[in-house]
This record gives sequence, structure tokens and C-alpha cells, in this order.
Amino acid sequence: MHQPTHAPWWQRAVLVLTALGFIFILIALPLAVVFAEALAKGFDAYRAALLEPDAQSALRLTLLVAAIAVPLNMLFGLAASWAVAKFEFRGKRLLVTLIDLPFSVSPVIAGLIYVLLFGTQHAFGKWLVSHGVQIIFAVPGLVLATLFVTFPFVARELIPLMEEQGTEAEEAAIMLGASGWKTFWRVTLPNIRWGLLYGVLLCNARAMGEFGAVSVVSGHIRGETTTLPLHVEILYNDYNFVGAFAVASLLTLLALLTLALKAFIELRYQDEPSTDAPL
Repeated sequence: MHQPTHAPWWQRAVLVLTALGFIFILIALPLAVVFAEALAKGFDAYRAALLEPDAQSALRLTLLVAAIAVPLNMLFGLAASWAVAKFEFRGKRLLVTLIDLPFSVSPVIAGLIYVLLFGTQHAFGKWLVSHGVQIIFAVPGLVLATLFVTFPFVARELIPLMEEQGTEAEEAAIMLGASGWKTFWRVTLPNIRWGLLYGVLLCNARAMGEFGAVSVVSGHIRGETTTLPLHVEILYNDYNFVGAFAVASLLTLLALLTLALKAFIELRYQDEPSTDAPL
């Protein structure tokens, strides 16, 4: 067991002050500026900026895209992590590598790929448009771009967790006569529920805050294809600083709520030991 390091008081003070300084400059100060600018002209102006029709449309679209992308990524993450952690098969390493691909590809490049594939420049995109299917500059394009940038989060949270748990519980359940689905619902899923919630939470936070890929495929059509991050950019470029910071403060509040839920899940996961659910 490692013994705690006994450093001189001044070394500890320097480390603590350095950490606090970075937190203040990079996190606390920008957060304070966002809310100060948002309320610079009073609460009535702040409220009006949030109730403005384009802002409301951007909020609804952001929630809609997240409501579609997050459950799909949850299903993919569950399937991929279950396959990787519980089974041996050809192409397993390739699957894990592909899951990590969005971490190494710029979101802007991902959005551009979708524009080239589903836009009118490509034969497939022309065929879709001719049959009345609009992908680019429409909600489906926003969902596809969001799916690409967020699909590693659930899988990457669950794979190490399920690998650490091993396959003994599932093998015991199957030997006792449980089917594959029953084993998953009654043994596997209860043991990963907090990790799953944590991954879904991170996925949702990224989905609502995504800018790069969504910006490329959206077309920036006000009231139709602008999410909250895109609406902030539009307002700022129009010199509507109060409106831009008001909408940005809404995203900030969502981020703070995400952090609070993240801390709660981590606390519950640490305090609650993993137990196998009875069959």
C-alpha cells in the first residue's frame, strides 16, 4: 500500500494555488462572464432573448436531435460492449478501433463527408432528393452528424466495465437454464446500470453541445436547422450580444446540470457494490 507523500507546506500550497488559478481562469471566470453579459440589460431582456421564436425553435430542435441520437447510441453501445466484452470473434480489434474513430476525426470533416455523400453533388444524394428524401440541410442530416460524433461515448464507458466483470455471472445463469435475453436483462444489465447512465449522460451532453459537424450539414436556416450552439453563433455575428450570451447561458446551465448528475452517478456507483440480480 502506497504511503502518502509528505511534501513541504509551500510545495503543497504552490500546487493547490496553481490548480485553483487554472480553474478560475479557464472555468469560473468564463462562466461568470457568460451570465454577466446575458443579464447586462436586465432580466426582462434576458427572458425575451430566450422566448424569442428562433431561440425556442433552436431549443426544440436541439432536444429533438438529442432525443433521437442518444437512444440509438445507447442501443449501439450496449450491443457493441456486450459483443466485445463477452464474446470472442473475428474482427474484434477492428470493431474497437472503429468505435474510437470519431475521437480522431474532426467533426467538421465528418460533416463534410455527409454533405458529399448525401448532397446533390453525389449520385446517391441526387437519387434521394429526386425521391423526396432530404438529408442535408434538414433534421436527418443533423441527427446523422450528431450520431457520428457521439456514438463512442456509451460503448467506451461500458466496454472496460464489462470486461472487468468477466463472464462468470452470465455463464452461471446460462447453466441454470436462463436464455440469452433473460441473462442480459437479469444479470448483465443490472451490473452495468450506473455505467450505462454515465455513458448516456456524457453522450447527451455532447449531442446538445455539438457545433462542428452540425454546422456543416445544417445550412444555418433560422427556425428550421439551427440548434442552440448554431443559434449562439448567428446572434453573435448579428451583434446581438445579449441574446447570444442568454442562449449560451442556457447551454451552460445544461452543462452544469450534466456535471451535477455525473457527480451523483459517480457517488452512487462507488458506494453501491456490484451484485448479480437473481434469476
